[in-house]
Amino acid sequence: MVSNLAGGWPPRRGDNRSTVEPGTQLGALESYAAQAHGYLSAGGEQLSQLAGLLRPLVLESWLRSLRGGIDPMDVLSERGLRGVDLQRYRDAHPIAALMPLIDKLLVQDTSRTGLIVVVADQFGRVLTVHGKDEQVAAAAETGLRAGDDLSERRVGANAVGLVVRTGRATWIHGPEHFLHRMHQVTGAAAPVHDPDGRLVGVLMIAGGVRVAKPEILALVKAAATAAEMDLVLTAMRANQHGGARPGRREPEPAAQADRIGLDVLGLGQPQLTLAGDRVPLSQRHAEILLLLAEHPEGLGADHLALLLDDTDLDNGTIRAAMSRLRSVVGPNVVGSRPYRLRVHLATDVEALRAALDSGDVDYALRLYAGPVLPRSTAPGIIDIRDELRVRLRTAVLGSHDSGVLRRWTAGAEGRDDAPAWAAYRATVDRDSPLYAQIEAKIRVLDRRLGADATRMQRSGS
Repeated sequence: MVSNLAGGWPPRRGDNRSTVEPGTQLGALESYAAQAHGYLSAGGEQLSQLAGLLRPLVLESWLRSLRGGIDPMDVLSERGLRGVDLQRYRDAHPIAALMPLIDKLLVQDTSRTGLIVVVADQFGRVLTVHGKDEQVAAAAETGLRAGDDLSERRVGANAVGLVVRTGRATWIHGPEHFLHRMHQVTGAAAPVHDPDGRLVGVLMIAGGVRVAKPEILALVKAAATAAEMDLVLTAMRANQHGGARPGRREPEPAAQADRIGLDVLGLGQPQLTLAGDRVPLSQRHAEILLLLAEHPEGLGADHLALLLDDTDLDNGTIRAAMSRLRSVVGPNVVGSRPYRLRVHLATDVEALRAALDSGDVDYALRLYAGPVLPRSTAPGIIDIRDELRVRLRTAVLGSHDSGVLRRWTAGAEGRDDAPAWAAYRATVDRDSPLYAQIEAKIRVLDRRLGADATRMQRSGS
């Protein structure tokens, strides 16, 4: 059980063996948060009582969680990245290069004290959990598991989710968590930004009441700052040494995995990022690379031919295409028999899926520059294109977020999406001018739909 986790977890209600001295600020915080959960369970007018019991940061998160339909009694599910999918995602993530530093600064000492260290990505998905086996197993019962999503939209108020949302270090103690299953957790978390200021990950120390100390938050902030400085130094070295350093051996292809990327979303020409340089790519080469990235187990020549063209492509045509592709990406990137990638290819399709998996619809919509290779007629590409569009649209409609729906309906794919306009209307005040504009647009779409149906009937369709 979670109570086996060392480090002084907060006692359950009714346990008089409290490790928190009565009258302290922390004890009052626990008491007020427990009262707030009582009002939360009562609902209705009782929710107005929350404002006097919770810290402003926590209160705002709880209210967002309520609007998002999160159930405080939500039980642990098996949703999340697991197995080889998690391993591939974790190995390709920028945080992977920082793990030796994080291990030295946080993991080695912290785990010996009975606390755990959680490393999450920029969406709040847990990449790794470090600590003694007993503590890691106990923390897993609360949802602190590798591959799980700790974004606020998925689990409500928690330290990682708030860092992802605000970009600022914070801590959450016991019953301040929105979910009851996390009430035995105290977490102190800090953001890690890249040199351009973008969030790339979150570091968190978690455990019992001992974590609710200023020095613990200071420690995790210091580690995050050191990680950011490491990223800055790495970027500076890359700028100073655009090519290989004299006297140094070129790294093997596997060491270059995080430097190979593919952008295929939108109307522009596909782009390959290779060793820091962006290279225009032909559509056929982009199709092959994306299909290989989507099938890490590899593709035989016949299978690849079917995914590229629904007519018969002979093996000679496939071999010629692969030969030309190797002249662009290098001889050691693509293996044969079956054709497969020898390195991880980071694609914008993968990034979009990760955003959708984490529940960050706002970020997913920002990533979505347009359909996957919109000019491609390859059956395998069409399947990927349709899958992503359906997933994104479903997430947009289910977000009930006015800003997300506004951007979707302003884009090419959502401009005539009547259900999306109706969902957008539901988020707007009926007395506002915007409501009238949206209503007018819906009426235009209704008339157009009626006219189209009439034409179909007349043509005998």
